[in-house]
Amino acid sequence: MSTKITKAEKRIRLKRKIRSRILGTKERPRFSVFRSNTGVYAQLINDETGTTILSASDKKAKGSKMEKAKEVGKTLAGLAKEKGIKKVVFDRNGFKYTGRVKAVADTAREAGLEF
Repeated sequence: MSTKITKAEKRIRLKRKIRSRILGTKERPRFSVFRSNTGVYAQLINDETGTTILSASDKKAKGSKMEKAKEVGKTLAGLAKEKGIKKVVFDRNGFKYTGRVKAVADTAREAGLEF
């Protein structure tokens, strides 16, 4: 019997470890990024009430995967500004901080979010 841990199981284990230390509030929500093979999704979450404040995805964006990721960061930051949210806590969701996850974070910072 093999006890090999898959890549997805490693990510979930790391995600749990990260989430034990990160908490989003109404004033400073958690900025969660999820990356799949086909898309990038981002949410602002209030963990005190367990609700999603804002969300954005790349489903309507055009271009390469990296361009779509940048569009998601810009969109979410714009929506957050409209709601009066300036500071967030970044949650990379167990993914490495590189590539599309980093692109979302960087463009959100450039658009005015602080984390």
